[in-house]
Amino acid sequence: MSDVEAGGWSSWPAPAKLNLFLHVVGRRPDGYHDLQTVFRILDWGDTIHLRVGPAGPIRRIGPSAPGVEEAQDLVVRAAELLRSSANCPLSADIRVEKRIPTGGGFGGGSSDAATVLVALNALWGLHLPVEELAALGCKLGADVPVFIRGHNAWAEGVGERLTPLALAPAWYLLVDPGVHVPTPELFRAPDLTRDAAPAKIADFASGTLLDNAFEPVLRRREPAVEAVFKALARVGSPRLTGSGGGCFVEFDSLHAAERARSELPAELRAWVVGGAARSPLLDALAAMKV
Repeated sequence: MSDVEAGGWSSWPAPAKLNLFLHVVGRRPDGYHDLQTVFRILDWGDTIHLRVGPAGPIRRIGPSAPGVEEAQDLVVRAAELLRSSANCPLSADIRVEKRIPTGGGFGGGSSDAATVLVALNALWGLHLPVEELAALGCKLGADVPVFIRGHNAWAEGVGERLTPLALAPAWYLLVDPGVHVPTPELFRAPDLTRDAAPAKIADFASGTLLDNAFEPVLRRREPAVEAVFKALARVGSPRLTGSGGGCFVEFDSLHAAERARSELPAELRAWVVGGAARSPLLDALAAMKV
C-alpha cells in the first residue's frame, strides 16, 4: 500500500490476469459450465483508492468502468457485501483508477472487487480469514477468488476451485481489440466446444495446453479480434484470454516483448507487462501490517 495520501486516502493495486489456456469441460446442473484454466496474475492493472470513515454510505467518487452506474459497480457491491456480512457500521469512499480494458478478459472488474474486499477487510479492522473473503468474492464473480488469494493458479469448476502454481518468469504483449461480447452470449454460441476432455496440471506443465475454447468463436464473429490475431501472428503465437476480446503473446524476456510491440501497427492498443510471482495486492497488505 502507498503512504496515506492527503485527506486520508490510501491506494491499493488491482492487478490484471491472463488465462494461459481455457477449456469448457461440461455443463453443470445449475446451468453454469465447468471450466479448466490457468490464471496468471500480472504486475500491471488498476489502482483502487480508499478512504474509510464512521457510519455512512458507501460512495464511488468519480467514474469507473465506462457505462457502469455506481449502484451496479462491482467495487460498490463488494464494499456493501463485506459490510453487511460483517455487520460493520463503517463507511468508505472508493475511487477507481482504470487501466485494464473493460470486457477484454483481463479481469479488471473482478480484480477491482477483490481489492476492495481485501483492503477494506484490513482498513475496517474486520480480520475475516481469506477463505471467508474468497467465498464472498465468489458471490460477485467466478474470477474474484483468485485475486483475493493472490496466487497464480490452476482453476476448475466455474473458476473457484484453485490450486496454486509456480510459473516461470514471463513477459506479455497484450492487445485490446476493443470488443466486448457478453459472456452469457458466448456460452450460448452453437459453435462453442463444451465437452473438452478434462486435462491435468501435468498437461499444462508439458506445454500442450495453450488453446482457449472461445478463440475460434470470437475470431469467426469479430473481425477486430481476427485482425489482432493476424497482426500478432507476425511476432509470436497469439492467444485469447478469458471470454473477452483481449489477446496476448508470451515472451521469455522483456526485450523480446518490447521489440515485438514495436513491430505492431501503431493504431493497436498494446501494452508490455510482466507476469507476477504473486499478486502485488498481497505485498500491499503485508506492507500495511509491518
